[in-house]
Amino acid sequence: MTESAHGWSRRDLLRRGALAVTGAAAGAGATDAWFTHRQLPLAGGPASATVGSGPQDVGAGAVPVIWSGSTTQRLVALTFDDGPAPQWTPMVLDTLAQHRVPATFFLVGAQVRKHADLVRDRLAEHEVGNHSWAHRDLARLDAAEAYDDLHRSHDAIAAVTGRPPRLVRPPYGHLGGAVLHAAARLDYRLVLWSAQMVEREFPDDPAGHARRIVAGVRPGTIVLGHDVGDRRRLVALNGLPDMIAGLRARGYTFVTVSALLGPGVAPTPTG
Repeated sequence: MTESAHGWSRRDLLRRGALAVTGAAAGAGATDAWFTHRQLPLAGGPASATVGSGPQDVGAGAVPVIWSGSTTQRLVALTFDDGPAPQWTPMVLDTLAQHRVPATFFLVGAQVRKHADLVRDRLAEHEVGNHSWAHRDLARLDAAEAYDDLHRSHDAIAAVTGRPPRLVRPPYGHLGGAVLHAAARLDYRLVLWSAQMVEREFPDDPAGHARRIVAGVRPGTIVLGHDVGDRRRLVALNGLPDMIAGLRARGYTFVTVSALLGPGVAPTPTG
């Protein structure tokens, strides 16, 4: 086998040439992948929390994201998503009124406009938050769409309840850069949750479900529930009196989310 002037055999030269071609192809693939990602709407798209290269219109310039309250006091906040709707919202409001429990309702703007009579004059003891206009996944929308959606819902909620919401909970708890940007523009606190009602685990067992929630609550817990949806969720709502009684027996006081977060907001008396 002959060698080149550098002491390389023909086989070495062929191997090195193949590696060079493979490397070039790999480099081209990496470049293509990079350009593919660059083609996403990096500024203003769903993943981006910035819009363009100009000044950012972001209200106070920050948006807190909250899962629970930072407290050692035995405080708990009940929250209800997706309403209002005539099937269950009145039932929830009646139960809360009977037991003198304040709660936070994350309302869907289109539902508020459609069922304004359900919440008008019935939320004086409660807090309202924004849960989007039509329960679309805001994390899939670009910044302009996410803002327009939340702003439309914001106006509808304020018009019916007389109070502009200061909290937002995106549908499904999905976050994206556009959601954060829109929330900042509206000077919202973004509220998720640290405990969730798990109705499917307790079919036809409201008392068992209530015990599960009561056992899992810690100081500062924000509990996610729903006042709209599949009938299986009625397990949680039918067990709501037991849940309230169980938490009070453990020394818990019910507050709205804003009272839980403070600062300096006294808990609403709950009997």
